[in-house]
Formats: sequence, structure tokens, C-alpha cells
Amino acid sequence: MRSVFTLLLFCLSLSAFAQKEEPKNVYFLTNKGRYLEVLDSADYIRVVKMPDSGSVLYNVTEFYKSGKPKLIGKSTKIDPPWYEGQTVAFYENGRRKNTLSYKQGRLSGDAFEYYPNGRLYWALTYPDPEKKDTTFKNGYKITTSSDSLGNGGVADGNGYYKGYDDKFKYVNEEGWIKAGLRDSIWKGKSLEQKLTFEELYKNGKLVKGIVVDSTGTMSDYKDSRMTFPRFTKGESGFGQFLVRTMRYPETERRNNIQGVVVLGFVVERDGRLTDIKVNKSAGKGLDEEAVRVMKISPLWTPGTMYGKPIRVNYTVPISFRLQ
Repeated sequence: MRSVFTLLLFCLSLSAFAQKEEPKNVYFLTNKGRYLEVLDSADYIRVVKMPDSGSVLYNVTEFYKSGKPKLIGKSTKIDPPWYEGQTVAFYENGRRKNTLSYKQGRLSGDAFEYYPNGRLYWALTYPDPEKKDTTFKNGYKITTSSDSLGNGGVADGNGYYKGYDDKFKYVNEEGWIKAGLRDSIWKGKSLEQKLTFEELYKNGKLVKGIVVDSTGTMSDYKDSRMTFPRFTKGESGFGQFLVRTMRYPETERRNNIQGVVVLGFVVERDGRLTDIKVNKSAGKGLDEEAVRVMKISPLWTPGTMYGKPIRVNYTVPISFRLQ
């Protein structure tokens, strides 16, 4: 009863707050990124407020359904967020989960992750997106890591690293770090996927990996343990495809209706897009046009895991703007 009462007070406070201050946007979301109309089935709540005086960045705050803070940050966009500067995320127990820094919507600079007990898990460094730095082989460098008791494994970019699954139940990868990069032999496993792997790194580059699945079948891979799906001609190619293919719905054009449709879909192992759904609506006409366009998309380059194509859930915002 207490949690329900707390949630009711939280929702009422949002409503009352909105009447007294500048307009704000409130969104109900699932952990998979889907936007919902009501709070009941959502996993968390996002509130976006107007920029502070003298700033152009929107204030983004996310809450667990209990009303406890989940994330605090700033964004150049109302929604979906395009973070700029520092964000701080929290576990539901109130302890800090991570502190990240963004530049132009991308991770940049120092990042810190913490155990649920509050101790430092790891510290990473990401490259500046405005600069070309070939020393970042995997997109980041590991500068510090320790176990949940504070015993160090990596310091000043050197040492033995142990990484854990999302719930900190078991070690899912471990190996040596040299100058912030993976080096020598790394081993790991996934209890969920029922597999084990061993990899050889040289100066941060994956030279070769071997994975053994639950049936005992062995296969090898190189360059990357996992890759994400992408439009085959890249971001610029995707933009060109949208410009060529998208037709602004006439009713929405006449009524000056604009917005961002957030679509969710599955990129299949062969690059096809399936299960296309509207995660965030911008209105019936715009939603239908966004879905139509994605249904005729060329094949994508599928994501891979341990060198094999895999099905991946993907989310993309499609913006409709009238000039």
C-alpha cells in the first residue's frame, strides 16, 4: 500500500508541478525503449523540462515507478534525448550507477560505473568525437577496475580486468589490460547463451577468437566480438534513402503537423527488417508513412555475435519537418 501511495503522490506532484512551471514533456517508457500512453505497463518515466536561463540544453530526468530518480542529464533535443555534458544514473536503491560524459550525443571523456554497494566497478576513457585518435581500438580505454570490495585489478590503464554480467552474478570476461587496451589472452562465458570463448588481443586489436556453444561446436571470429546492425551504406546513405523515399502526408502538411516518429524493429540475420512497430507516435499519418518507408528499406548489414549473424532489436527516430 505504501508504494502505491508513494506512486500516486509522485504522479500528482508531476501534474501540479506542470501547472505552476513552464510546460514540460512527460513520457512513459519500457526498458526496451517503447513509449506507452499510460504509466501502468511502463518501466520508468522521463520528464523533459525547458532549458535553464542562458542555456540551450533541455533538462532530462528519469524516474523509477517508485518515484526514485533513475537518470539526470541534459539534451540538445526534447526527445529522444541527444545528451550533452554529464549524465548521472542511479540504482533503485538510490546509489549512483554510473557517471557518463557526452559530446554531440556520443560518449566522450571519462566514464565511471559503480557496483550496487557504491564501490567503483570501472573507469573508462572515450575519445573526443571531434578528433581522430587511432589509439582507441575498441571505442574506449579501461583505466581502472576493482572488485566489489574495492580490491584493484587495473590501475593507470594496466592490470588484470574482470568484467561481470549485468546483474553482477558471475565473471563473464577477464584478461590483461595494457595502456588501457586489451592485451594477450582473454577468456569469458555467457550462462544465458550457454557458451564460452577465448580471444587473443594485440595492442587492443582482436586478432582471433574461438567460441564453443552448448553443443560443443567450435567456431572462430576476428576483429570484433560483437557488431551492431547498420544501414549498408551508412548513416549518410540512410538519410539519402529517407529523402528519396519519404512523402510528407498531405493532411499533415496542410495542418502543419510535425514531429518525430520512433520506430522499433528487428534486423534479421539476413538483413531484413521485421516486426516494425511505432514506439513513439507523432500522429497517425506520420506514423504510417514512417512504417511504410521502413518496410521498403533495402537489406541492412546484420549484427554479429562471435562472428555469426544474429537477430537484433533496433530503434530509429524519423523526423518530419516542414521547411
